[in-house]
Amino acid sequence: MAKKVTIKDIAKELNTNYSTVSRALNDHPRISEETKSAVKLKAKQLGYKPNLVAQQLKSGHSKTIGLVVPRINRVFFSNVIDGIEIVAKKNGYNVLICQSYESAEEEYRNIQTLLSNNIAGLIVSLTRETYSSAALNNVLQQEVPLVLFDRTTNDCLSNKVVNDNYYGAYQLTSHLLQKGYRKIVHFSGPLHLASYNERLQGYRDALSDHNITPDDNLIIEDILTREKGSETTKSLVKKGLLFDAIFAASDFSALGAMLYLKEVGIKIPEEIAIAGFANEPFTELLGITSIEQFSKNIGEKSAELLLKQIMSKSQHQETIKIKPELIIRKSTNKKL
Repeated sequence: MAKKVTIKDIAKELNTNYSTVSRALNDHPRISEETKSAVKLKAKQLGYKPNLVAQQLKSGHSKTIGLVVPRINRVFFSNVIDGIEIVAKKNGYNVLICQSYESAEEEYRNIQTLLSNNIAGLIVSLTRETYSSAALNNVLQQEVPLVLFDRTTNDCLSNKVVNDNYYGAYQLTSHLLQKGYRKIVHFSGPLHLASYNERLQGYRDALSDHNITPDDNLIIEDILTREKGSETTKSLVKKGLLFDAIFAASDFSALGAMLYLKEVGIKIPEEIAIAGFANEPFTELLGITSIEQFSKNIGEKSAELLLKQIMSKSQHQETIKIKPELIIRKSTNKKL
């Protein structure tokens, strides 16, 4: 096994002392830029790897960010993670990732575990089951920087990075109305989460602005999976409920609806239109109209906002909204 390169090795190569090399590697203001550049170049040439644990103990500052997401196997969350890690690594931070698996209990355990690991800050997207903000407010009480993204709650006064869910839902519903659809079913998510509430409000307001009174019989809560999308669409058809479009708050429930309608021979988009939200890769393959959320950008902005809070030690509350884009495909593109 090759011997680990130390600060002493770099000092010996440059014919200087240990303290100069150490200060140069840590960007000490008393060290000239020329010396810093020479030391960092030599460190790179020799393959020097800093001892992060020792650095943290010495400085009292952790260089680890905690991240809790519902599932990393969803494209949206994997893209968010990519954005977070790019920004974190550029700034010398590592990311410790935990999955809640849509369990509020697991989410709580993850947060406590990360806090016990002396993280510099925490980024969280909530589970569908998360009704209480106690664990999040405990993070704030401990003065640990916190950013919520995508699935957030208004009961926690943390920094947030979200899609403009209202705008996306309003644009999508308006598109359906412009295509001549009038009886639009909305498969909502759990309404205790702000993002799904905003999508519902965008849907409602678009209908009202087109002189259509929203019908509560056409709004069905907590339909986010393919299975629920299929089962609920089947139930609506069997009941004989009149509708000509489905706007699902999730691409997965939109997929379930589409598969059932195709199975029973209902033509899409001629008889019933289908639209989702998130622009998952399969929506392009199947021609499902959806909303692009720019998830990698959400990750980048979440990391930038957290690092800003870490550096400034500010408790100032800030919300960043990212404007989504309507992606029109054949599932709603009825010829007028």
